[in-house]
Amino acid sequence: MEVVIGWDIGGAHLKAARVEGSRVVATRQAATPLWLGLKSLEAAFDRLKTELGPADRHAVTMTGELCDAFPSRRQGVAGLAALAERSLAPNLVSLYAGRAGFVGPEKTADCAVDIASANWLASASVLARKLENALFIDLGSTTTDIVPVAAGRVAAVGYTDSERLRSGELVYVGLTRSFVMAMAARAPFRGVWTPLMNEYFANGADVFRVLEALPAEFDLMATADGREKTVEASRMRLARMIGLEADEAPAAQWEALAAWFAEALTRDITDAAFLRLSRGDLPEDAPVVAAGIGAGLAAETARRLRRGCVDFCAAIEAPSEAGRCAPAVAVALLAAAEQGGQGRPL
Repeated sequence: MEVVIGWDIGGAHLKAARVEGSRVVATRQAATPLWLGLKSLEAAFDRLKTELGPADRHAVTMTGELCDAFPSRRQGVAGLAALAERSLAPNLVSLYAGRAGFVGPEKTADCAVDIASANWLASASVLARKLENALFIDLGSTTTDIVPVAAGRVAAVGYTDSERLRSGELVYVGLTRSFVMAMAARAPFRGVWTPLMNEYFANGADVFRVLEALPAEFDLMATADGREKTVEASRMRLARMIGLEADEAPAAQWEALAAWFAEALTRDITDAAFLRLSRGDLPEDAPVVAAGIGAGLAAETARRLRRGCVDFCAAIEAPSEAGRCAPAVAVALLAAAEQGGQGRPL
């Protein structure tokens, strides 16, 4: 039985999944803020590789090539591919090049455009092998993927980030890392619309901490000011967004403000889903399939779209925690299926 470990190298997290045969047996993730350099990624590879155990093959996908550590997307793909190959040696490493399939590290330069930010296609491709029709919504820490599956095929309009942003298939909002100032230009507080300060004082993690809706295992990144990850500290950071101190209003008002920001984030995702569905290429009974640490918000989007909701893990028959690392799980499953001759065209 072949063992494959799938890796998803993001700009903020490294995620990994161990697949034995066609069965997902374990997932892991670690914080890796690549904009601060690549040492955190190297350390995370070493730690997660040890935790997940030996494998016959490693399959890698990425979005981290966009980080500030690299001057261009192509150089980012090359740099991350080389780092992964070094970290996972001497095992075989395959890079997921999306529409071009899996390629070896020697093909990185030729396939950089296909490799870059193709992790969404891996997840949707695995889902398409299980469901005929669905709207896949993977809401992560930083971005949200909205990918239609129609007639058992991935029916995405866009492929590159630019194309996907325009079509509504990529929304640059996430559960924890979205800047509050990017969620809205103003917020309701004490009966008036209050403009926000255009400073990185608070992020989505603060919003959901104040609402006590952020599990610790999702709260891996540093705060905006480097201080505590507590409800009280998060209230203070949210207060700064509207020019106040936390002690200038009762806790209930800060909770109401946080709830409004959560609503604004949900509305952005729902609007993008409505835009994508307006093409009319999905049946009305096609469910939303929710994945990512923000699967709960994806389920709320499904309710607003008047569609059923299925958990990604249930759809692909994987353990409940697998949805948090959907692309890592997916590339491992795709690589295992390719090795076993079970692949099919996307």
